[in-house]
Amino acid sequence: MSGDEDAKRGRPPRERSADAMIEQRPSEERRKSSAALDEARLRQQAIGVRLRQMFDEIVNEDVPEEFLEILRRADSRSESR
Repeated sequence: MSGDEDAKRGRPPRERSADAMIEQRPSEERRKSSAALDEARLRQQAIGVRLRQMFDEIVNEDVPEEFLEILRRADSRSESR
């Protein structure tokens, strides 16, 4: 019988322990979800490391001479105005 049925019949509600009120997962299921979280964190960390490497490579690339020439011309035009 549930607590609602007890109340309908005029009986005091059954006492339940705190453990009975908290969803209990078998330890194997907890380990699986923990392992899945660990794997996801490692995957995210690896992605972050690779993104930082790619960013550093791009930042450290030389600026093409053609682009520098365009910037020089733009600077000289703004100085003449």
